[in-house]
Amino acid sequence: MAIVSTDIKFYLSGGADNTDPNASLGGVISTTEITDNTLHNLFDKVSAGEAQTGDTEYRAIFIKNTHASLTLAGAKVYIQTNTPSTDTSVQISVATEDGSPIQTIADESTAPTGQTFYNADGESNALSLGDLAAGAVKGLWIKRIVSSNASAYANDSVVIKVVGETEA
Repeated sequence: MAIVSTDIKFYLSGGADNTDPNASLGGVISTTEITDNTLHNLFDKVSAGEAQTGDTEYRAIFIKNTHASLTLAGAKVYIQTNTPSTDTSVQISVATEDGSPIQTIADESTAPTGQTFYNADGESNALSLGDLAAGAVKGLWIKRIVSSNASAYANDSVVIKVVGETEA
């Protein structure tokens, strides 16, 4: 039995009981899985004021190998599809801490310390997660950048993907 894509899941941070993506600012892994293909599942709507002046916000999530026994060896994370809007972009940074918890930031506008963010567009630019043993988690910081004078854009989104090697 091999690890399949559904064994790798994304969870909010902010404490075991956190269900609010806006409070996913680091700390302990939440039991709330991020819902795929759902608008505003991690970042809130960009307000008119944020679009006018520009805005950079941060979120911390966890990547978890939920397979019962297998390790995802040489795991990597990358941005499979960056935002379609020309006025927004996303960058990622693998948390420097192993497992959970990771650092907590004061608010969504405060950058996490000691983290370097990368475009990481495409698998050739993937960031290393190391080996993810069964049940293991790794923190991931996500930075959303909205340019000043940004135009309104409905359904702006990003696709983040995790890959690695698994036993057959």
